[in-house]
Amino acid sequence: MSAFNDPEPDLDRVMSFFAEDARYLPGHGPELRGLAAIRAEFAPQFAGRYGAMTFDVYDRVIDESRGRATIRWACRLDLTGEHGRRAIPPLRWFARIRHGGRVQRHGLDVFHFDPAGRITGKFTYATFRLPLWERAR
Repeated sequence: MSAFNDPEPDLDRVMSFFAEDARYLPGHGPELRGLAAIRAEFAPQFAGRYGAMTFDVYDRVIDESRGRATIRWACRLDLTGEHGRRAIPPLRWFARIRHGGRVQRHGLDVFHFDPAGRITGKFTYATFRLPLWERAR
């Protein structure tokens, strides 16, 4: 998750962690396969379309023998000032009017790794179809 939190987010760096035939199940849609599809899904995030995005990790459960990890997180979006200028307008307006421009949502990711340590599966889960936004702390 730290690669997503870099001051200068680097999509190429994040994608270097994935295997060529990786699978990604986003929390809001069908499963994607391969680097090109996963890159396309991540691109808006790295372009600032959701404001400044950071992840706080609450829990990590690692199963090295099976090449699995689960991470429970909070995704915090800052849509104020300069951070909000590139954000999708309806999201920016909703976040500003309803929550002062800073929102958060919670979820978890289950990762599968190959023997070389590359991500072969990233499965995001949440208890909502649309994010249950709340004011960030």
